[in-house]
Amino acid sequence: MLPAVPARAVDELGRTEGGPETLGLLVRDQHTRRLLLLRAVLDAAESAAPDVCPAPAPARLREDWALLEEAERLEPYRPAGLPPGPEADAARGNRPPTSHSHVRALLLHPFTGPWAREALRLLGPETGPLPARDRREQARALAYFGALAAVAAARAGVPYTVRLTAHDGVLALPSLGALRTGGPGRRDPEVTVVHRHGRLTLRRPGEADVTVRLQNGPGAWSEAAAWTPAYTLPGLVPGSAPVPLDDLDPYRTARGGPRPDTLSGPAELDEAGRKHWLHTWSGTAAALTAGGAGRLTESAALLSCLVPLAAPPGSGHGGSCSGTRREAFGAVLSSAPATATGFAATLVHEIQHAKLAALGDMTTLHHASPAARHFAPWRPDPRPYDGLLQGAYSHLALADFFQRSALTATLPARRDAAWERHARYQAQVGAVLPALVGSGDLTVPGRRFVDRMVEVYERLAEQPPPRGHAARATAYVQAARTLWNRRHASGE
Repeated sequence: MLPAVPARAVDELGRTEGGPETLGLLVRDQHTRRLLLLRAVLDAAESAAPDVCPAPAPARLREDWALLEEAERLEPYRPAGLPPGPEADAARGNRPPTSHSHVRALLLHPFTGPWAREALRLLGPETGPLPARDRREQARALAYFGALAAVAAARAGVPYTVRLTAHDGVLALPSLGALRTGGPGRRDPEVTVVHRHGRLTLRRPGEADVTVRLQNGPGAWSEAAAWTPAYTLPGLVPGSAPVPLDDLDPYRTARGGPRPDTLSGPAELDEAGRKHWLHTWSGTAAALTAGGAGRLTESAALLSCLVPLAAPPGSGHGGSCSGTRREAFGAVLSSAPATATGFAATLVHEIQHAKLAALGDMTTLHHASPAARHFAPWRPDPRPYDGLLQGAYSHLALADFFQRSALTATLPARRDAAWERHARYQAQVGAVLPALVGSGDLTVPGRRFVDRMVEVYERLAEQPPPRGHAARATAYVQAARTLWNRRHASGE
């Protein structure tokens, strides 16, 4: 049975907003689900048949789990504002239930979600032995948990010696960095990892030791050329945590299976690429604020990680793509942003998808068929009702964002560009709202949610864009509908 969601939270989210309590509600629920998934992986390994999960694997998982528990037990705790010392040590025993240690934060990192789901898939078959490819993927998945445990224990100051396995020439240590162990085609070695006093020693057969020193924040430093440190961007608001720009984690994008045709593959950044991201990121907070202070607040609260993507094939210099993954709450995937305003819009768009997906995990909004039959002016293909709702919701937030940006812009060119974007998104939402509102498949909270969306649409209409922009946006939607009708009426 799904937990009840307060009507106030449904109202706020339906208006594409979210106060601290509502955003905190979404985060806590997603974190609870993440921890349950982690436990489910351990239980699935314990109960799996030997021909699905060989006996040594569950035993190693138990060892890794015990290391995690030791790390969380020993990790120093210091409440905000309390310097190290006897007072902090005394407070450690009264840790508030809502606080998260570094260990817990690592377990709640967005990529543990897709990792856990992949591990469960590979531990779940009941029809016999796994194919060779799935056996390799299972070994990779279980080894990733060992790397998580090793990082958590190092962060907590636990001394240990463990053996970890590299894959595809890389040993990834989540939140710290990655060790290059060889080129493609070479057998992946076991790496002995020794932690003492904030220093990791990585030992490979026939290679010189690599020494890695932990930093106070994310990432870890080494002089070795084989080590690539994790990279982070400054927090969006003063005092907020840095945002990882993760081009190293093996679960940052979907492994195998079909990729959405709107997304490109993952990118590995060089120094110039990282500088470009940092330059654009430095103006993103101001651009978010120009579209409403709430946009900055929700991004700071819900964005845990950025995943750089390659530019879409054939897109030239101006092409871009972005996305979220339901199982990786907190992560936004994006190709390199061209401008701070453009990236702010990307965050507004993707954060709405994350919010609506998280709300959908907590309460049922509709019982509509998954059949793809609805017109959406932002897509050439028919959309299912849920996809239509997701798209309209994110476009409504963008219409609000660009209207506020236009109303606060001082430069005529920026104001005009913002009005153009607002008009386009407002017209697109207006074209699909009747299908959303008229559905008989909405639940009570779903009806409440969609009604709040209508209120926002009507409020935005009270301050219309310049007439020329409105006319062009209307013509664009009409042309998209005509083409859609022609294409799908003929069965293309």
